[in-house]
Amino acid sequence: MHVVLVTLDVRPERIEEFLTAIRTNARASLRDEPGCLRFDVHRVVGDPTKFVLYEIYRDEHAFTHEHRAAPHYAAWRAAATRCVIDGGHVNTYLAPAFPGDLADATSPEDAS
Repeated sequence: MHVVLVTLDVRPERIEEFLTAIRTNARASLRDEPGCLRFDVHRVVGDPTKFVLYEIYRDEHAFTHEHRAAPHYAAWRAAATRCVIDGGHVNTYLAPAFPGDLADATSPEDAS
């Protein structure tokens, strides 16, 4: 499992364009990429220009190769270039500390 937490600072005058682009990217990722297990888009309470994406992929390859090679990703990157302020895009890569506790754990022994 490969988890990506993305923080984005969006130009105030580009919010609507950003929302359209990220919704399209998130939905296409879930629909068209078997390796994309989750793609949530969140807006920071109290800061309407800051967003957090929570993405889960089957593995690192599903993110770095399959996701980034998808046609919708290229369209998203073009929109992000216009909408996200310079230096306002940070990816943090995560792995579950307790993978056996996840809802889709394969066996009860994994939870120990």
